[in-house]
Amino acid sequence: MKEFQDLALITPEEVENLLSLARRLEAHPEPRALEGKILALLFLNPSLRTLASFQAAMGRLGGNSFVISPDMSIHGLETRRGIVMDGQAAEHIREAIPVIASYADALGIRAFAEREELDHDLADKDYMAFRELVKIPLINMESAINHPCQSLADWKTMDDLGLPRAGGKFVLSWAYHPRALPLAVPSATVHMAAMRGMDVTVLRPEGFELPESIMQKARDAAQFSGGSVTETDDKAAALEGAHVIYAKSWASTKHYGHLPNDEKAREGLKHWCINNSWFDTTQKDARFMHCLPVRRGIVVADEVLDGPRSVVIPEARNRMYAQMAVLHQMLGTK
Repeated sequence: MKEFQDLALITPEEVENLLSLARRLEAHPEPRALEGKILALLFLNPSLRTLASFQAAMGRLGGNSFVISPDMSIHGLETRRGIVMDGQAAEHIREAIPVIASYADALGIRAFAEREELDHDLADKDYMAFRELVKIPLINMESAINHPCQSLADWKTMDDLGLPRAGGKFVLSWAYHPRALPLAVPSATVHMAAMRGMDVTVLRPEGFELPESIMQKARDAAQFSGGSVTETDDKAAALEGAHVIYAKSWASTKHYGHLPNDEKAREGLKHWCINNSWFDTTQKDARFMHCLPVRRGIVVADEVLDGPRSVVIPEARNRMYAQMAVLHQMLGTK
């Protein structure tokens, strides 16, 4: 494996192999598998779980890692293309990435959406531009429109819990948040659940529809897997019989890049906070999932997050095992 960019770019068999490897490494660690290997982690945006889980994954396999972020550089990093660098930043990402990559055996890059132009972010133009500069194995640690490491961990979490694939009902629900958040996790999540073969419902208020390109990608995956993908603002219909409620907020695509209009669109939507009543008509053992971080009392009530339905902690721990599998496939002895 030379790149881990998008679950859509690998086959279902390859996904299953990664999941099997993740379970094997969880049960039977291989503390010398990546001995002598180095992973470089470039974070152009903040991180807790992704940074910690990648460092832990590499360490548990016997390798080493180092982290670079703009606030660590005494020069400052410029990421804009075609810019005249007469400001504070003294180093451009187009030189920084090849240099960082030259010190390592694999590179992970996190680069969030700018959230200014929807078409720009849907095409993942920033990540793709960075990708052109890399000649070693590359991992997408979250880009404008994708988060494959989170999706692989979510898939493993559902497998660990024995949640059904065929016939399993997966609800990706928009939740209130005071900020306009990126599309990466919702985009990756709806595709992952569809690829897994589940019946996926995107539940969202009017004005927060996911872009058609995201929905079509998920529908294509569902057609191959035997699942289905629908979208609705009918909460009662969406939640009935659900096996999973996966909460995540995202920006209004109707007002993408226009924060005052987005803020106005989400006014009056604070009741989109997942509490126990959301599980009244779900499966009795339905689970609550979220990628974290999550705002308590805003996105989800304490009664859910601290209750038996919540699997956010094992979900986060599975980030480490999923990434161990990816790294083992990339850098391990064949």
